[in-house]
Parts: sequence; C-alpha cells; structure tokens
Amino acid sequence: MAGENVSVIFKLYCLTVMTLVAATYTVALRYTRTISSGDMYFSTTAVCITEVIKLILSLGMLAKETGSPTRLRNSIVEHVFYSPKELLKLSVPSVVYAIQNNMAFLALSNLDAAVYQVTYQLKIPCTALCTVLMLNRSLSQLQWFSVFMLCGGVTLVQWKPAEATKVQVEQNPFLGFMAIAIAVLCSGFAGVYFEKVLKSSDTSLWVRNIQMYLSGILVTLIGVYMTDGEKVLEKGFFFGYTLWVCFVIFLASVGGLYTSIVVKYTDNIMKGFSAAAAIVISTVASVILFGLQISKLVSHNHITAIAC
Repeated sequence: MAGENVSVIFKLYCLTVMTLVAATYTVALRYTRTISSGDMYFSTTAVCITEVIKLILSLGMLAKETGSPTRLRNSIVEHVFYSPKELLKLSVPSVVYAIQNNMAFLALSNLDAAVYQVTYQLKIPCTALCTVLMLNRSLSQLQWFSVFMLCGGVTLVQWKPAEATKVQVEQNPFLGFMAIAIAVLCSGFAGVYFEKVLKSSDTSLWVRNIQMYLSGILVTLIGVYMTDGEKVLEKGFFFGYTLWVCFVIFLASVGGLYTSIVVKYTDNIMKGFSAAAAIVISTVASVILFGLQISKLVSHNHITAIAC
C-alpha cells in the first residue's frame, strides 16, 4: 500500500474509525476503572497484553502483505534479527508510549471521561510544536490560531463542578491532571518521532510496527514487574479481568493500529484533530452511562474545543 496510491476515502475511513474507537475506548476504560468492585485488574498487565495483541495483528498484516510464509520469514529475519539498530530506534517510542498508556489509566481513574478527553487535546499544540521542531515544518497562522483556540477551550473546561457523576469513587483530580500532562508530552514527542521514522524510509508500516511492539512488550513487562510485581505474583497476571476489560484491550489494540496508519498516510496533527471529534461522543456517553452533569459553561467550552 504505497503512500501515493492511498485514496482520500481510505484516509477518511481510517480517521473515522480511529475517532469512534477512541471515544468508545475512553468511556469503556473509565467504566472498568470506576466500577465498585474489589477485583480491580492491574492496568500494567492490560497495557502489556495490548502490545502483544498489536504485535500479533501486525504479523498478520505483514503476512498478508508479503503473500507467502517464506517472504514473511525473510522479512522478519532481515528487519528484526539482523537489524538491532532499527529495533533500538523503535524502542524510543515504545518506552514513551508505554508511559503514556499507563498515565492514561491513572488519569481516567481520577477524572470524568469527558474532562479527560477534552484536556487530553492539549496533545495537539504539543504535537504541533514537536512537528515544527523535529520535522522542520511550518504551520499557517490559521493552524496556530486553531491550536490556541483549542487550548483555551481545554483550559476553561477544567472549571467543571466537582460533583458531576453518579459513580461514587474516590478520585484525585490533581493527580489526574498531572497524569494528563505527562501523557500529553509523551504523545507529542512519540507521535512525531514515529512519524519521522515511518516517512524517512520505504520500510513497511507493519515491519515498523513489529519492531516497535517487540520493544513495547519488553518495556511493559518491566512496568508490570516494577509497579505490580508482588500483587501479580500473589493474585495472577489476569486477576480482575472481565469481558469489559477484554473489550478495552481490544479497542486499544485496534486503535493503535489505525493510529499508525493515520500517521503514515496523513500526519500527527490530523490525527490529533480527528481525536478531538471523539469529545462529543464520549461526552454524550458519559451523560447517559455515568450521569455526568454538563453546565452551560462546560457545554460552551466543549463547543469551543470542537469548533477548532
């Protein structure tokens, strides 16, 4: 699938799927982290399993792309076993994305889904800045205006009243916003770095994904050991897993693959703005599922962010 042969319809399809998956993932993840249950699963193991599934899916796509088991094997040997420098290069976004994913779990455990989704759009100006600095691109005045308008809407939306949900769980909004800040920085840097790697050579997207996910599995396993090692040994790797948790992992896996496609054939700024569309969906879902109360001010701020 060469970049020049990708149609506008295909790009719009990928952007649409990524937006819908992101919105569903946000609501489903928050549900799994706020339900009143003593059997809370370990978020670190969920992130690790997500990397494994993305690796398996990427291997399947590479098999389809190469067309035969022999070419698949040769491609893996060439780009994985005989390319340690490339693996090291792709380990950078793996580490950063692992941090980002764990921060997302922490943030959604302490913030409402809609507030998380809007605040997380700070990754757009962060990504724009990284694009300018790392890819030597220039943005138009209109693009920068949209970025800063979005920042204004994101800042104002944090003024939402505290009692905004029927779900009674102990939350720490300050910790949630700190986690968001770290996730935003990670998203901007890792996204642009990965885009630079993808577009600097003709290496298959699926090969690049495999290289990154191999590193990601190692990084997330270390995260499991350091964060929840004793608890995992005591209760088991899949402790607390339900169908909803499996659904969240599935969404994260599919979303990750579509994100890499969008980055390959559009860019990170387009990816960021498409994700902003998920605000509407997750907000409506939060009102229905969690009893989220939306004031006129917050509604205005959501509209401001979306309009950008």
